[in-house]
Amino acid sequence: MTESGRVDRAIRVLVAEDQSAVRAGLVLILGSAPGIEVAGEASDGEQAVALARELRPDLVLMDIQMPRLDGVSATRQVVSEGLADVLVLTTFDLDEYVFGALRAGAAGFLLKDTEAKDLIDAVRTVARGEGLIAPAVTRRLIAEFAAGPVREPRADPAVLDALTRREREVLSCLGEGLSNADIAARLDMAEATVKTHVSRLLGKLELRSRVQAAVLAQELGV
Repeated sequence: MTESGRVDRAIRVLVAEDQSAVRAGLVLILGSAPGIEVAGEASDGEQAVALARELRPDLVLMDIQMPRLDGVSATRQVVSEGLADVLVLTTFDLDEYVFGALRAGAAGFLLKDTEAKDLIDAVRTVARGEGLIAPAVTRRLIAEFAAGPVREPRADPAVLDALTRREREVLSCLGEGLSNADIAARLDMAEATVKTHVSRLLGKLELRSRVQAAVLAQELGV
C-alpha cells in the first residue's frame, strides 16, 4: 500500500459486487491469476466495509452501485480507516460517482468491460502502490476538467505552498495520469526519485493516493 511497494507475497483481494454472476466471474478471474488470492466476497457496501475490517485485504475491488451502502461511501470508510487500497470497477465513466470515488480515496478506477488480463494487471499495479485509471478514462477525465464549466476548487490552492518546485512538477504529471516511469522520463530523473517525490507530496497534501493527487492537480489547474 505504499510507494515503496510490497513484499513478494500473494495480493489478497476482497471482491465487492452486488450481482452474483458478475462477482463470480471476478472471483474466477482473480483466483486463477498467479500471486493473487481472493480473501473474501461482499454483496453490498456495508458487508464490504465489515469484511475489510475483519480480513484486512491488500485491496478491495469495489463496485460503485451497491445496496445498503454505495461504493463511494464504502470506499470513503475503507480508505479513511486505512483498511486497504480500493480499486473501483463500474459501468459508469465520467459522472459524479467516479469523481466521488476518486475524491474518497480510490487508488484506481476501471470500467467493467475491461479485459481479464487488464483487470489482473490493474490489481497488481495498485498493489505496488501506483494508482491506476484506465488510459481512455484518464483522457476523458482530463478533458472533462478542460472543456467543462469552470469548477470552484474544492481545495484551497494555498495547500500547494508546502510543495517544492520539483514536487509541483511531479504533481502536474500525476494530474495527466502519468506513471512513475513516464514521469521519470519527462523530468529526467530516476524512477526511485519520482517515488520519493510522490510519497513526500502525498504526505504534505495529506492525501492517501496518487489518484487523489491527480484529481487535486486537475481541480487546481496545476
